[in-house]
Amino acid sequence: MNDICNKELNPKVMKLAIVTAFPPSKVTLNEYGYHLVKQFRLKDRVDEIILITDKTVEDKHLDFEESGCKITVKDCWEFNSYKNIMSIYKTISQSKPDAILFNLQFLKFGDKKVPAALGLMLPKLFKMKGIPTIVLIHNILEQVDLKNAGFTKNKILQKVYGFIGTTLTKFVLSADLVAVTIHKYVNTLENKYKTGNVVLVPHGTFETPPQPDFNLPEGPKKIMAFGKFGTYKKVEVMIEAVEKIRKRTNEKLEIVIAGTDSPNTPGYLKSVEEKYAHVSGLTFTGYVEEKDVPIIFGESAVVVFPYTTTTGSSGVLHQAGSYGKAVAMPNLGDLTDLVRDEGYVGEFFEANDADSLANAIQNIVTNDAFRLELAKMNYEAASSFPMEKIADMYLDHFNDIKNNKERENTKLLTGDI
Repeated sequence: MNDICNKELNPKVMKLAIVTAFPPSKVTLNEYGYHLVKQFRLKDRVDEIILITDKTVEDKHLDFEESGCKITVKDCWEFNSYKNIMSIYKTISQSKPDAILFNLQFLKFGDKKVPAALGLMLPKLFKMKGIPTIVLIHNILEQVDLKNAGFTKNKILQKVYGFIGTTLTKFVLSADLVAVTIHKYVNTLENKYKTGNVVLVPHGTFETPPQPDFNLPEGPKKIMAFGKFGTYKKVEVMIEAVEKIRKRTNEKLEIVIAGTDSPNTPGYLKSVEEKYAHVSGLTFTGYVEEKDVPIIFGESAVVVFPYTTTTGSSGVLHQAGSYGKAVAMPNLGDLTDLVRDEGYVGEFFEANDADSLANAIQNIVTNDAFRLELAKMNYEAASSFPMEKIADMYLDHFNDIKNNKERENTKLLTGDI
């Protein structure tokens, strides 16, 4: 273990438990968990990370180049398991961490109602146990279009989901602190739930390489979408938009669909591949390994967001910015908020409208000066919030929680209440 992570030298360091999916897991937010751990392990204030993660056949990807403090892997939960609440509670209790960070969204522990709900009760249990607890929640149901996001089209069920979501949000808000990545979420939660423990912590940029070469490689320009597709991320509109551009310009374009099916829509990309088998220059990459992400983004001329709605801050937008890419995105929801809050820019289009998207992509690929302007501004925005800075913000918040608890205990002991 690195000497810098020695409690005898620095009494302020902590054993930090992080509850998250982690590569090679395919569960949502695994990439975000990877980059959180990558930064926390380099901090002087952390002497050990207890990684409370989902079970995978392969070993966890702890292939970090830099040396750092100790990481203990506890792969103790499974997607859609009813036992997660017990296994996670037992594992953390035995590990005796000084603080816990949950990396969550509402379907983190399962896409079945009961396992998903049980997992979200954990922050309240550990708050009651007295362990400083922060929940990073990437989406809130108050800002999710349940129909377009693939939850349900039934209006009665939407109301049921809303009631369940409100109840579960109250459990999440019982943590010492709840962090959200979009400023609007702070206002929404404070106003509805009359709480004062919600803070804005920006999503952050996974990797901020030295200023990239904004020039494109020789050959056809690649139009790329990245993510998990099939619910509110539909690639048909992007394929049809590029076909329209091909018919009316001389631009040589390729289409790259980088990623996998959403867990809720298995077989979606295979069906799209079969439907558009006649389209030339169309590539489906499948799952993209972490080491290949810079290549996929680096080769792209435009990163497209073929979304019909949004469910939280966009990790893909932050990645596109870090690699200095121009983007085309729908003018809706959280993407619009990110543009306003964090300084990202792009060419907007009407969601699910192939003509509108074709115009947006064409404006970028036929005007290299405009493409470069967007790319450089997005890189600048991404550079403002590197994950290193985000990790420090969480550690500062944990320190504040600890100090507040110590003051409260002192008041109880002295009777000064």
